Amino acid sequence: MLKNWIKIYLHQIKNNKFFTALNILGLSIGISGLIFSILYWNDEHSYNDWNPEKEKVFQVLNHLESNDMIWTYNATPIGTYLKTFPEVEDQCFFSPAYINDIIEYKGKKEQIAKIISAQNSFFSFFPFEISKGNRGNIIPDENSIAISEKTAKQLFREEDPIGKQVKYADKILAVKAVYKIQGKSSAAPDAVVNFIDNKLNETKDQWGNFTFGLLIKLKNPAQADAVRKKIDQVAREQRTAKDAKAEGLSIEEYLKKNGDITTILEQLKTAKLHSQTNGYPEFRGNYQFLIIMVGVSILILILSIVNYVNLATANAIKRAKEVGVRKILGASKTNIVKQFITETFITTAFSIFLALMIAELALPYYNDFLEKDLTISGSQFYIQLLFIFVIIIITAGIFPAIYVSNFETLKVIRGNFSRSKSGIWLRNGMLIFQFSIASFFIIGSYIVHQQVDYMNKKDIGFNGNQVLNIFYRGGRNVEEVNLILNKYATVKEELKKIKGVENVSAGAFVFGRNANSSTNFTYKDIHIQGQNMAVDFGMLDMMKIKIVQGRNLTPDLSSDTISSVLINETTMKMMKEKDVLGKEIQWNDKKFKIVGVTNDFNLLGPQNEIPPMIFFHFKNIDWMAYSLNRIYVKIDSENMDETIANIEDFWSKKVDQKYPLEYDFVDKDFARSYQTYVNQRNLFGLLNGIVIMIALFGLFALASYSIERRMKEIAIRKTLGAETKTLLVALSKQYIIFCVIGFLIALFPVYYLLEMWMENFVFRIDISILPFLIGFLTLMILTLTVVISRAYFATRMNVLNYLKYE
Repeated sequence: MLKNWIKIYLHQIKNNKFFTALNILGLSIGISGLIFSILYWNDEHSYNDWNPEKEKVFQVLNHLESNDMIWTYNATPIGTYLKTFPEVEDQCFFSPAYINDIIEYKGKKEQIAKIISAQNSFFSFFPFEISKGNRGNIIPDENSIAISEKTAKQLFREEDPIGKQVKYADKILAVKAVYKIQGKSSAAPDAVVNFIDNKLNETKDQWGNFTFGLLIKLKNPAQADAVRKKIDQVAREQRTAKDAKAEGLSIEEYLKKNGDITTILEQLKTAKLHSQTNGYPEFRGNYQFLIIMVGVSILILILSIVNYVNLATANAIKRAKEVGVRKILGASKTNIVKQFITETFITTAFSIFLALMIAELALPYYNDFLEKDLTISGSQFYIQLLFIFVIIIITAGIFPAIYVSNFETLKVIRGNFSRSKSGIWLRNGMLIFQFSIASFFIIGSYIVHQQVDYMNKKDIGFNGNQVLNIFYRGGRNVEEVNLILNKYATVKEELKKIKGVENVSAGAFVFGRNANSSTNFTYKDIHIQGQNMAVDFGMLDMMKIKIVQGRNLTPDLSSDTISSVLINETTMKMMKEKDVLGKEIQWNDKKFKIVGVTNDFNLLGPQNEIPPMIFFHFKNIDWMAYSLNRIYVKIDSENMDETIANIEDFWSKKVDQKYPLEYDFVDKDFARSYQTYVNQRNLFGLLNGIVIMIALFGLFALASYSIERRMKEIAIRKTLGAETKTLLVALSKQYIIFCVIGFLIALFPVYYLLEMWMENFVFRIDISILPFLIGFLTLMILTLTVVISRAYFATRMNVLNYLKYE
């Protein structure tokens, strides 16, 4: 019996090659899209699954209510009090960002991309498998280092690393352990050092110095809220109360005036996708983007299944007599249902096989798109694929099978089935659904493109064209501020001598990210958390940042390296003054005079708010010289490659023989700040094309079947003198109505969901009627093109072929 069913199935494919190909292709595209989403979903949710401590580990974050900022960093003194909390099992201060640096062994230098500085307890929070060495006391002091198996192979090849000495950051370190990271982790360092303890001692009494990331391990995760309240209470007593007393205010008055700093405890288990900030070195994932990916992929698969069901029920008309004959010969409804489910089983199996081929071929491009290294493997993935297979069989196979099995035998044999309206309403409803999804994607894609294009073209307040952002290590491990500044001054003058270099300056910030530090300063009774924009002379002019009031900093005035500052327009608004020139602000224990106001420019990226900023020369604040890690070089557009090559040559010979030149163009670096949304635009555009293609497959096939059923009617009307124009209108009218209904159904969902997506942007477009008009016209043109082309060929047929037996 199964052999007979397969023969019939192959016979049907032979007689309907084109429509079978459309069906399989549409279904395989839908499945491949979901495969990509599943791989992405599994990867993002696999972070920290291996870690047995993931439910007990929490990261301590700080919420600044005054400007609604989330800080990853913490004040050192809180660690002393955490030791007294009975709920806390362990704690660990660490650096929340990787260091990309060189580790040297026997004169051989290797670039190690992911180095973390942390306390010895780090391996209690991330209990990596120790393949060599002793787990008990891995990095007890600043002379110790633990390395991953990858780093051990990179540095030592086949040697045993334990006890060997390496050089890092001008220190000699002994390798205490080699570890293996068992799976995806929020912290996945190539090497771990302990340079934290000494720094903690230096800041042990500084409640206002937020410098380090902090992890705590609780004995019972359910006590997280109680611990959070205790931390807030200690901070209130040790920091807020003292600051309020210094201002002569009660705690309540102080908080009302300045806002509070409250604690947030984020569980490691959910940190990857649900963190409020990038608190770990591996950064957080984009949960919204993940949901969009999965939701859209499911929608496309549903569209593919609807397309399949539509074609299957339409094709059933051709097979009506086959079913009628089989019933007369004794086939039961159950037997017919099984036959058609078997056909769906074979089609779906082949579609999944084709989908896996598509996914495997496209996976390298998908990995580049997501900046990941996904692979099609793992028992979890194949179980999910099997689940998809079963769902498709149930949704796409059972209904058409039941529909076919219910054909009335006598009506079919007499040839009256073609006039039956059975199933037509369902097919029409599914076609309307396809039009709705296509409308959603066409409109949505246009709006997403508009928003991203708006960010690309928005006036960001500065000009970074042909400006190099060079990473400068001149301040590291140099104790004297004057030595740092003098060394930079020498580098600056030498760079200016290179042909093609127009200007050189420096800044303690990166466009598209943020400043290296932020400090709360005071004007009268107003507290402002400003970005510390330490600059060298000429920096603002080089970047074409406008001065809207007052003047720029100049080397001609000694006060500009002592007490003069500039602010941006946002800061001026927060100060509630129209004329701020000559006004003084209190910055920590120093007073500064405002000599100018810059225009507002997008420091953090065009999707973010412009923060308050304060600009001062590096010499104004001694310790700011240690943040002098960016040299900006304006170069001529002619012979750009030669100029950069000369800079690289100078850098390797005169500036830093140990590290190669690390640079990027400011405009390109800034564009990365909203690259996620560019990716979303590109993804939406790609999926838009796929959805339209699948919808047109279905429309083409249904229109073909529908018109084929009406060929005798068309022949009679042509014989009676009907014009081609009249016939085209009659054949196309229902599809135009379906198109309009589908478009109207899509209006509310697309507007509501796109409004939610636009909430990500501080600077955004207003959704106008234009995308909806363009979406409607596009859908209508595509619909009419498909339907009229099929209808036109139908009107050119030879009427004798359909009327000669009448």
